[in-house]
Amino acid sequence: MTQRHPFQNNELMFVTTNTTYRRPIFKNPAHASEAIDRLYRIQNLHPFFIFAFVIMPDHCHFLLNVPEPYTISKLMNTYKTGLTFDIGIGAFWQPRFDVRVPDNGYKTIQYIHENPVKADLASSAQEYPWSSASGKYDVTDLDWSPT
Repeated sequence: MTQRHPFQNNELMFVTTNTTYRRPIFKNPAHASEAIDRLYRIQNLHPFFIFAFVIMPDHCHFLLNVPEPYTISKLMNTYKTGLTFDIGIGAFWQPRFDVRVPDNGYKTIQYIHENPVKADLASSAQEYPWSSASGKYDVTDLDWSPT
C-alpha cells in the first residue's frame, strides 16, 4: 500500500522512517552500508536530489527533493522494499514514514547530521560513517533550486 501525503514531489522534504519496534538493524555496519548504497541505486534509476541523510541504528533521516513524475511515496516504497530484500533478514520496517516540508533546510541538515552525536554514537557529525556529514557521499548543495 502506498502512503498518501499532501505533497509528493517538487518540495524540499524531510523524511524519517523507523524500523519496527525500533530494532537496531543498522547497528550492523554491513546493513548501514547497504542502506546508503540502496539510496544511491534508486537515485540512478529514478533521479531525485539528496541534500543530507543519516542512517541511525533504528531509523533513517533524509532531506530530499523528488521531481515529477516520481513521488516520495513511490521512492520510500522502493527504498524500503528493496533494502528489505537486499539485507535478507525478513521484514523490519514500520509500514509508514513521516515526511515534512521544513521551514529551514540548513537547520534540518544540521539536525540530521547532529543526530548521531546526540545519540552518543560519535563525538562529531563528521566522524559518524553512515551520514552525509562524513564527506564520503555525493549530495546536492542546498543552494540548488529546480528550474
